[in-house]
Amino acid sequence: MVSLKKDGIILRKTTLDFEIEGVLNPAVIQDNGKIHLLYRALAKNNFSSIGYCILSDYKTIETRLSNPVIIPEFEYEKHGVEDPRIVKIDHLFYLTYTSYDGINALGTLAVSEDLISWQKLGIIVPKIPYKKFKLLAESQGEIGEKYRRFNKLPPTHKKDKEVFLWDKNVIFFPRRINGKLYFLHRIRPDIQIAGMENIEDMNPDFWKNYFLHFKEHIVLSPLYEHEVSYIGGGCPPIETEYGWLLIYHGVHDTIEGYVYSACAALLDLDAPEKEISRLPYPLFKPEEEWEQKGEVNNVCFPTGAIVEEDTLYIYYGAADKRIAVASLSISELLKVLLQYTS
Repeated sequence: MVSLKKDGIILRKTTLDFEIEGVLNPAVIQDNGKIHLLYRALAKNNFSSIGYCILSDYKTIETRLSNPVIIPEFEYEKHGVEDPRIVKIDHLFYLTYTSYDGINALGTLAVSEDLISWQKLGIIVPKIPYKKFKLLAESQGEIGEKYRRFNKLPPTHKKDKEVFLWDKNVIFFPRRINGKLYFLHRIRPDIQIAGMENIEDMNPDFWKNYFLHFKEHIVLSPLYEHEVSYIGGGCPPIETEYGWLLIYHGVHDTIEGYVYSACAALLDLDAPEKEISRLPYPLFKPEEEWEQKGEVNNVCFPTGAIVEEDTLYIYYGAADKRIAVASLSISELLKVLLQYTS
């Protein structure tokens, strides 16, 4: 087992309208000697925006804005902007989040040079109905039964509205790999990967070809008991000498509902679609009261991480209500992971 310390809650909700119900699932990046958190802020009726604060060290708030930095502005995000992740590539910050219109939840991209002013580039995953997805993806043989179970109709289905495949947890790798941009995304139950020369390349023909070869783009599938229901990307991949360290979330169903745990895997540095290893047990799971009770019970949802010398700090949403951090030795984690190479 990997030794891990839960350092506790670092951010709670306030009485401000935009975050009166909770704060959770932060994008985290270190830049110019500061740690920046862009977090999902929950208003009444489950409307989300993205708040912003700066830490002076890994868990001490230095500055916290009293207004969100990203709010719903367009029809495709009218019910909220959710669960941001962030990387910096070639002097540009890439912030991905899930835009929710009340029916469809789809991965979206905004870019910035200063972390304050953001240019929204819109939805970057495909708008594809389940029937078309199934037709294309099964050109190479049947896809798993869970794809039908999770995606045939979303829980908010309305017959008079267009309904697309939910495609969430879009997370860029923090640099180009062999000249290409890569991102992870999640169509339940698996984690998939997409690679392209430029963002503009992701046109309808790109996605049609992608789905015709869909199985080739699946990076990780549920394997162990703690992730048996489905998995999804967590923190942006961290480059190490042994591979890309991926902290993701695994979900399993219980009589009390789903339990979300933080998990760890290694992907190949030059071919990130290849899994090298993964832990056969959770890196950490809901055990504290503040992880077990909240807006959604039993949730540890990792979305951001930083490395300082040998320490990996993992930031996560706790029970969809508050933000916490856990720390561990990255060298110890890598040593343990390498015992489970595939």
